[in-house]
Amino acid sequence: MSDDERERRLAAVRACTRVLSGVRPETMRERLAAIAGRSELDGWPDRYGDGPVAALEERVRELLGTASATFFPTGTMAQQVALRYWTHDGEPVVAMHPLGHLEVHERHAYARLGGLAAVWPTTAPRQPTAAEVAGLGEPFSVLLLELPLREAGFVLPTWDELVAVVGAARERGAWVHVDGARLWESTSHLGQPLPEAAALADSVYVSFYKSLGGLSGAVLAGPAELGGYAKAWRHRYGGQVFEQWPAALSALHGLAAHLPRLPELVAHAAVVAKALAQVPGARVFPEPPHTHQFRLWLPHSAGALNAAALEMAEQERVLFVDRWSETDVPGVAMAEVTVAEPALEWTAAETVDVAERFLARVTAAPQGPTGAAPDAT
Repeated sequence: MSDDERERRLAAVRACTRVLSGVRPETMRERLAAIAGRSELDGWPDRYGDGPVAALEERVRELLGTASATFFPTGTMAQQVALRYWTHDGEPVVAMHPLGHLEVHERHAYARLGGLAAVWPTTAPRQPTAAEVAGLGEPFSVLLLELPLREAGFVLPTWDELVAVVGAARERGAWVHVDGARLWESTSHLGQPLPEAAALADSVYVSFYKSLGGLSGAVLAGPAELGGYAKAWRHRYGGQVFEQWPAALSALHGLAAHLPRLPELVAHAAVVAKALAQVPGARVFPEPPHTHQFRLWLPHSAGALNAAALEMAEQERVLFVDRWSETDVPGVAMAEVTVAEPALEWTAAETVDVAERFLARVTAAPQGPTGAAPDAT
């Protein structure tokens, strides 16, 4: 997306009065205004991790019920430290899913920086099973579980399946680390509160900007010894930032304002997904969604769908679903649907009505030689 296209999309979505997927973009001034009322602003900024950063660590430690919680500027850094800790006196091998964040979105930092190798319990687009973990043909020191597994459709195991998978890793003498960037919204499907989910693993990483609306940042939580180790290696990795109070305060705001609403969003995602599944040619997965995010497929090119979404946003001030991408099936595109607070206003009937109006725009648009709509710019 070019800078001009990005600016046009931001302006169109910002002007929308109804948003089904995602949230309206905010300016930097608006993002900072969200934390303007916090009492911590009357105190001093942090210095290398004290003050509001330490307060955030303590709040997360309480929420997860762990002995330690260490703030990192990025989740990528946090997970490198976690894997280094759990493999430092054993096999330099991590069992993980090939669709996991470390394999797909981190440029294989675990291998290039940490010198670790990966084994895959399964390549199927789902969570691994206990039998697959037990049956791995080579040793590994840590099992990494991404909850939910985004690239498979934000899928989660059941609680019993998760307990069994963890038990299988323990039987193999392995530690368990949870990539819990989206663990906050996973408790509804798992049927367990955050402390129970965190206690099942040896360590867990959580993010503040994916679901809680924070500016950035992550926490690595686990035993007390991991906390000291994490702080030392955070410094070595370049994560000992001088001041991080805007990120820390926005994370605290997200924990207070957005975390309590996530179960409501997960429940409404089931309503939205069921409505979208009624639209001719549409397919949603999983149904019902395991979190407030799921995947939607439509039998049209990504170019045509994105052009129609932008057109509807500009002309009707309604954002249906955008950011479509091509799949390996010609003529079928996929988008990730995120049911955030603005979507709570949408009934099932309105969702179907807007989807049908959206598709009418797609089919009415002139098609290019590859089935994509001409460039709207």
